[in-house]
Amino acid sequence: MRPVLRLAMVLAVSAAGLSAAQPRPATQNPPARAQERLEVPPPPFSEGIFPCSDCHRDLKVNRARRILTDMHADIVLTHDQEHRWCLDCHDAADRDRLHLASGELVPFDQSYLLCGQCHGEKLRDWRAGVHGRRTGEWNGHKSYLLCAHCHNPHQPRFRAMAPKPAPLRPARPPK
Repeated sequence: MRPVLRLAMVLAVSAAGLSAAQPRPATQNPPARAQERLEVPPPPFSEGIFPCSDCHRDLKVNRARRILTDMHADIVLTHDQEHRWCLDCHDAADRDRLHLASGELVPFDQSYLLCGQCHGEKLRDWRAGVHGRRTGEWNGHKSYLLCAHCHNPHQPRFRAMAPKPAPLRPARPPK
């Protein structure tokens, strides 16, 4: 190989290595909210409770922490119940949406953004397909289940399950 050509190749490889080591400008690293919208099935609402505005439209907002006795009495909040209340996640002005800590409104089909504020490592694993259920192509179209498809957002811990017996080894065919 000619020395000039060899030198040009070495310089090109070195320049590529240097540019890869440089931090990318902010325009090349979009914030998490600017990423594509993930495909998810509709949230698992209880029958007849959505849209929430059907009932909440004319109700006065009551921000007092309390046990619900009239409606939603079946909801028992055990998700950090000492510090959380309904309106920490549900938006008081637009009951058909949730709100992030910043006040930004998000639809229920993007509830993973809300959950990810406190459970960032789970959100990271969920996006990567390690936590939760993701189907689709490894290098293409993907569909995710929302956190609420597996976890009740008001009582997120899985209930204890009785262990099942070990599977039986298949019988070997005769020789």
